[in-house]
Amino acid sequence: MSAKPLHYRECGLRNIYLKNGFKIRKTPYGETVAIENLLDLHHAIACDLIHYKPKLTGTEFRFLRKEIDMSQKRLAELMGTKEQTLSLWERKGIVPQWADRFVRKVYLEVHGGNETIIELVDRLNNLDRKEAAKKRTFQKSHSKWRPNKAA
Repeated sequence: MSAKPLHYRECGLRNIYLKNGFKIRKTPYGETVAIENLLDLHHAIACDLIHYKPKLTGTEFRFLRKEIDMSQKRLAELMGTKEQTLSLWERKGIVPQWADRFVRKVYLEVHGGNETIIELVDRLNNLDRKEAAKKRTFQKSHSKWRPNKAA
C-alpha cells in the first residue's frame, strides 16, 4: 500500500483519490500507474455519485454518460433534447434536475441488468459505431491532405 493517496484524474473527475489498489512502477520513460480492476473502480465511483451526491456537476454527468458508453448525441436523443444542450450542461456544470435523475436511472438500469434498457442503449450506441466505421477517404491537393467530401 502506498503511503500517499493517488489523485486519480484519468476518470475526468477532479476529486477522486485512491488509498490503495494501485501500483506505481518506474520505467525508463517515467512512472506509470497500474490500477487493479478499473471497471469495478469506475462502478464504485458511479454508485457513489448516484447514491450519495445530491446534485451532479457537469463533469459527473459526463462521467455517468461515458460509463454507459453513450455519445452526447445519442443520450440527447434518448432524453428528447439537443446535443448542444447536453454539451452545455457538461461544460457549464448546470444540469437540470430531470436530466440528473434520468442519467442516474439509466446507469442503474444498465448496470442492474435491465435487458430492455440495455438493448435500447446498445441500439443507440450501434448507430454511432456504424457512423464511425464509415470509410473515410482523403486526397492530396496543392501539397495538403484533405478529406474527400465526395466519398
